[in-house]
Amino acid sequence: MNAALAAALIAAPLAVPGPAQAISLLDRGPIADFLTVFRQQGVPRQTIGWNSPYKPGTVVISTSQRRLYYILPNQEAVQYGVGVGREGFSWSGTKTVTMKKEWPSWRPPEQMIKRRPDLPRYMAGGNDNPLGARALYLGSSLYRIHGSNEPETIGAAVSSGCIRMTNRDVIDLYDRVKVGTKVVVLP
Repeated sequence: MNAALAAALIAAPLAVPGPAQAISLLDRGPIADFLTVFRQQGVPRQTIGWNSPYKPGTVVISTSQRRLYYILPNQEAVQYGVGVGREGFSWSGTKTVTMKKEWPSWRPPEQMIKRRPDLPRYMAGGNDNPLGARALYLGSSLYRIHGSNEPETIGAAVSSGCIRMTNRDVIDLYDRVKVGTKVVVLP
């Protein structure tokens, strides 16, 4: 970007009344790269006080808040930002972590291939894999808590039902959670 264009962009008034318009502005032409500097970054992981009926070691996901809580002793929890299922793909219930994988491979389920026939049938684990650095498999369901190579989706309802986390956060959670951990997904 040349200096004159950058100066004009900085000097130009920018009225952005709400998040939906801000996102649409980011998708427009050459100023997109410049404006991405101002995008809200992911939700920071933090330990919070939380009076919970759940036992320490339980994972609680609030779909409406787009947060995942790992329950600690002494009425505390580690809070993470997550991406959740988009409209028509959100769910609630109780599952159990049945398997954990580092840099998992990915095979899109048949339902997803029907919606998106352009998807590859298999992707080896790695930086470009949509499951990211770690995956926690939830029961016999198609759902997982997994990393993402799209950190801008954290805090949004964008998935086909899986719970997305930044790779940094999913590695932290992965190290805390054991196979057999109870996962409660709330609306």
